[in-house]
Amino acid sequence: MAGKETPEKIRNVGPKSAAWLRQVGVRTQDDLVRLGAVEAFMKVKRAGFRPSLNLLYALEGALADCHWADLPEERKAALLAGAEAAEVANPIKTRWQKQADRSAAGSSTGNSSGDDGDASSPGLLDDDRGGGSSDGPANRFE
Repeated sequence: MAGKETPEKIRNVGPKSAAWLRQVGVRTQDDLVRLGAVEAFMKVKRAGFRPSLNLLYALEGALADCHWADLPEERKAALLAGAEAAEVANPIKTRWQKQADRSAAGSSTGNSSGDDGDASSPGLLDDDRGGGSSDGPANRFE
């Protein structure tokens, strides 16, 4: 059974990081080679996990077949620059930032036009507000 676990183990990666990587589809050394350290790291970040730069260095160390602490400072700086460039090219937004963007888009689409907009625009209480038409809930019992 030990032989079966060996291809799955990525050097320098502990159990928590391995779980994150599995969840984003990086299960083997071959997967890591195919993606590269920066892209694998960014996949973990984009999935909502909060990896430290040590994961980035650990992945590069796995590709270089060395301990992550043995990577030259120049290589670490290049990895950091690559991760920052990937972040600028495709920013990672928190769920709060995504909600703020949806709210801003909803208010800029012109709610006064009478348009229903998309299905996510109306709030849960929109139908229960007062001031509705004459056949609304306020007149139902008259």
